[in-house]
Parts: sequence; structure tokens; C-alpha cells
Amino acid sequence: MDNRAEVRDFLTSRRAKITPERAGLPVAGQRRVPGLRRSEVAALAGMSVEYYAKLERGSLAGVSAGVLDAISRALQLDEAERAHLLRLAHEADGSSAVLRPRRRPKQWTVRPSLQWSIDSISAPAILSNIRGDLLAANLLGRAMYSDAFSGAQPNFARFTFLDSAAHRFFPDWATAADITVANLRTAAGKDPHDKGLHDLVGELSTRSEDFRRRWAAHNVRIHGTGVKHFRHHIVGDLILNYETLDLQAEPDLNLTIYTAEPQSPTDQALALLASWAATAPETGVPADS
Repeated sequence: MDNRAEVRDFLTSRRAKITPERAGLPVAGQRRVPGLRRSEVAALAGMSVEYYAKLERGSLAGVSAGVLDAISRALQLDEAERAHLLRLAHEADGSSAVLRPRRRPKQWTVRPSLQWSIDSISAPAILSNIRGDLLAANLLGRAMYSDAFSGAQPNFARFTFLDSAAHRFFPDWATAADITVANLRTAAGKDPHDKGLHDLVGELSTRSEDFRRRWAAHNVRIHGTGVKHFRHHIVGDLILNYETLDLQAEPDLNLTIYTAEPQSPTDQALALLASWAATAPETGVPADS
């Protein structure tokens, strides 16, 4: 992905999200565009308008950490957005070297010991990569995500935007879609030369207007913990807490474990789901990975 264009679009989109009131600035006159003006960001960051305009056009190569911190404060970037800006600046510093080619899509093989570890977890557990490919799960995780696992190449983004079942599975589909795209945008910042990610973004951009609009927003996020609401076609509503863990031996992979509040309706629904998964192989839930 073009680093200068990514920097330009990211900073412009962040500037558009900050109102003068939110930045503590007086509002005077009619504004033609939403958000702050470049001059206002420059003043908040303590730099000249000319210098900030140069940075916003994509020239981050050689920019100091202090300048990046000042821009982050002026634009009120959250932790994920600040990390994304730092990654873009790091990528810009390498732009004078020989252009690195896009890498061939990596093929992950789940080690038997890793699958055994996942299978030993009593709660729903899934293994995915930064592109959102569903690589493995325990029986309860496959039962919970049986709609997504039904495809030949299970992937969260493809499922969310290209499978009509996603609108039932995610009761708040719009939020799920926002999160999915923000995760992909964050992954693109971490590894801008991932050909598999390029191909996925290209496919979704071609096939989904909803995806294209969200991708253009340049939102990023840190996906670590929270609560999600699902509507399973067998057991109904599930309100689940999740924890996403990075694997030290496999830096590009993460393990997500879902848990329910003890004695809650979701806890009871998970027990029913486990029974269904164990006794109904004809449902299409694979027995292994």
C-alpha cells in the first residue's frame, strides 16, 4: 500500500473527526469542511502550518518521536490510532531503501500440540491470524461459529460482508462490520507488504460497497477484550466476554476465548450448544481442523 497516501488519508480522516469544541478552540465563522483546519492542528501541535501540511501530505520520513507525539495529542488519537501513526512513520523511514515486494500469502499450519491446547479449553475458543482467517477452533468454538466455518476459506471479513447469515449472527451488524474493517486496517499498518491482505481488501472492495465505505474511513483499533452479542441459529442470543491472546511462538496468530457470566442465560445456552455440537455431527460442524 502507498505509504504517503496512507499517511495523508489517515491524518486527514483523524482531523475531520475533531471538532473545534472538542479541541477547546473558539468557533468563528462558517466552516466548509468538518473537523479542524490544518492551521488549528498545527497550532495545537506547536508547529508551523507549512510543516504540518507537509506531514499531512505524507512526508513522515525522518520525523521525530516528539513531533509524532505532538500530532497525536493535537488530534486526540487513542492508543490504537497512535500506534498506527508510529507504524506508518516507521514504514516511511524505510521508503528510501529498495522497495520491498509484496510477500506471497503465508500458509499457516496449526501444530498438533496447539490444536490439543485449544481442544483442552472448555469455553469456545478460536485461532485466527491478523487477516481474520479462521484457522482452528475447539468443538464449541466451531459450533458457535458454524455459519462462518461453512465456507471453503473461513474468514471473518468475508463472512461479515459477503454472507447474508452474518446479519442474523451479528444482531448489531453495523458495529461488527466497523470492528472487522478496523482490525483489517490495523493489520495493514502492521504489515503493509502482506499480499494475502492486499488480495482480501481488493476482493472485498470490489464486492461490497459497505466494506469500501468503511475502509475509506481509516479507522483502527486494538482488539483485546470486550463483550460481543451473537444470535446463534440453534441456541439464540449469546452475550459473551472475550479475551484475545497473542501467541509467543506464532506472532501473527492470536487465540480468542469466549466466556459467559456464570449461571446466566448465555451460560445455559453454551451448555445447550455443547450438547448440540457433540450429538449432531450432521450439522456440518467439522470434527477437527
